[in-house]
Amino acid sequence: MATLENILVFIRVVELGSFSAAGSSLRMSPAVVSYRIQSLERHLGCRLFNRTTRKLSPTEQGRAFYESSLEVREAVERAEARIANGGAAPRGLLKITAPLGLGRRVIAPLVTVFRTEHPEIDVRLRLSDYFVDFFSEAVDVAVRMAVLADSSLIIRKIADIDRILCAAPAYISKHGVPRSIKDLGRHQCLLLRFPGSQQVRLTLNRNGRAITVPVTGHIDADDGDVLTQWAIAGEGIVLRPVFEVIHHLKSGALVPVLAETPPPPVTLAVLHAYKRMVPMKVKAFADLAVDYVRAHVASALAGAEACCRPRPPSLRGASTSSRGCTMAEPDVAGTLTMVGSASHE
Repeated sequence: MATLENILVFIRVVELGSFSAAGSSLRMSPAVVSYRIQSLERHLGCRLFNRTTRKLSPTEQGRAFYESSLEVREAVERAEARIANGGAAPRGLLKITAPLGLGRRVIAPLVTVFRTEHPEIDVRLRLSDYFVDFFSEAVDVAVRMAVLADSSLIIRKIADIDRILCAAPAYISKHGVPRSIKDLGRHQCLLLRFPGSQQVRLTLNRNGRAITVPVTGHIDADDGDVLTQWAIAGEGIVLRPVFEVIHHLKSGALVPVLAETPPPPVTLAVLHAYKRMVPMKVKAFADLAVDYVRAHVASALAGAEACCRPRPPSLRGASTSSRGCTMAEPDVAGTLTMVGSASHE
């Protein structure tokens, strides 16, 4: 009988498309992964993969075995969950992904709280403003801030998140205030750029109608916090979640832009895969994360209404509203996001 570990390695190779990627995911060397696949092929008496110098793809027998192997993995997960839910403390490795800024300020401290309550659970936290593929990266739990489409994932909503276009007074003084959505195309926008993207579009609402315009900028980054610092330095207009820039709005380091054309908010949520029996480690973290992050957002937004009132005439047009901005494509950081990124869901 094929060993369970070899079957699980085989599944990861099919999902990720290479021995090296599967090895990285499983913390094995590519040589060990290759050995396990060869052992499985010898046991089954058939080739599971077509191998070339550029591509690794399952054979017809490999595809059939993969479908059956998924049932094996699900059966093992159900058995583990049944035992874990029988009273024992949750344990094992928990893989979490979250946006960079939110991850640093909120999720990383949350992990220490979680580990205090559940010392038998090891945590691997990956922070990225780029959407980490839930299944190819074998993520257990994701904290995301985006326009969430219907999917096979379980979505536990934390809050609707308002976002805001804002810029530094120095930028406004030098370049003027955008007085319409169309005006944004003539301004410097600070862009969250991902590989493979080609253009940026920003969608705002005017009198109940969605208006989408292209925007450009001379500098971009893959970290939303970097964009915020550039905005404070007067480099351009940035789109950020209100709760992440509220202290800069209160201090006057940033001022709202085009508040009269607010787009819909995005959703901040905890996501995990649908399973008949959710592992206790996943449920325990999701339960804690929903309450912890919701409390953080509420605390950050205390007094937000006062700082979002219309500005003096010298900054007319640079007021804000309680609504945020959403892109034509979803993103996790709340910034101007490059459209066309392959990892967007």
